[in-house]
Amino acid sequence: MAREGLRTLVVAKKGLSEEQYQDFENRYNQAKLSIHDRSLKVAAVVESLEREMELLCLTGVEDQLQADVRPTLELLRNAGIKIWMLTGDKLETATCIAKSSHLVSRNQEIHVFRPVSNRGEAHLELNAFRRKHDCTLVVSGDSLEVCLRYYEHEFVELACQCPAVVCCRCSPTQKAQIVRLLQQHTANRTCAIGDGGNDVSMIQAAECGIGIEGKEGKQASLAADFSITQFKHIGRLLMVHGRNSYKRSAALGQFVMHRGMIISTMQAVFSSIFYFASVPLYQGFLMVGYVDSEPEPDRVCSYNWVGTCWKLRVGPERRTWRHWKSVADGRKNIKVPGIDTRSLVQDETWNVSWS
Repeated sequence: MAREGLRTLVVAKKGLSEEQYQDFENRYNQAKLSIHDRSLKVAAVVESLEREMELLCLTGVEDQLQADVRPTLELLRNAGIKIWMLTGDKLETATCIAKSSHLVSRNQEIHVFRPVSNRGEAHLELNAFRRKHDCTLVVSGDSLEVCLRYYEHEFVELACQCPAVVCCRCSPTQKAQIVRLLQQHTANRTCAIGDGGNDVSMIQAAECGIGIEGKEGKQASLAADFSITQFKHIGRLLMVHGRNSYKRSAALGQFVMHRGMIISTMQAVFSSIFYFASVPLYQGFLMVGYVDSEPEPDRVCSYNWVGTCWKLRVGPERRTWRHWKSVADGRKNIKVPGIDTRSLVQDETWNVSWS
């Protein structure tokens, strides 16, 4: 049933006496209180209980693909987007779904990463996988954890060269870990797509999270950046709306750079012609929107020496460059009550207010 793409579930039972239950409870509590390798010890205790059980039934649930999944994946693959399938299903089910959804093309070979438990086995399996070319990688969560523990960089480098990667038996923590590894070892942006509660951590770890509202609830759509109702909408979201957003952002960035260059060049030419006077060429809302400056209090008189020109601003009043040029040339006297302008020197600045 797993090879046919069905999600299998085995139901069994086992009767325990009071002594057996007390023994299991003691070993389970000791494993939970362990400081080193707590999860491994707890899993070993639980596994010891799941033996000599009576089989009750075996179920197979068909999880049909949504409409237009195959053309959507083909569109993304033709656009140069590499797709990684992270699922909690067993290896046979994940492989069957990858084939039925055309994640793996017809002429591509599938390389199944054999189960490894130590560093030596992981090294041998990585060397065997290194000799493969243009094949889809299928790896389980346990083998993935061993490879990332000893050969993290090598595994990510080899996996990124594959046209597609299928990771089965992955926990929610492993899904988020894989997304972070791709962000660290590659310079590419990641987009996580999920429809269940076990995909929330992966969606939040990616730069862009897309949640699909499905039968499993709305946990993924509520935690994602974008929410859609069908998987086929991803093609239009990325290829149409994503491209338009990229073009608008690029046009806005170029406009800001060109505007700044033009304003700066014209201001520099204007200042060089008129004795480098500190008089803005553009006044009004253009410079207010381009340069953020705090307004000065009313009725404040400030003298600043810039080049060969005295600059006087009284309250909100502004003078033209001809006025300040005549002041600098000595053809006009400034008379402010309480201030002797003859005692001003070039390196000093006064901020004087009066009532």
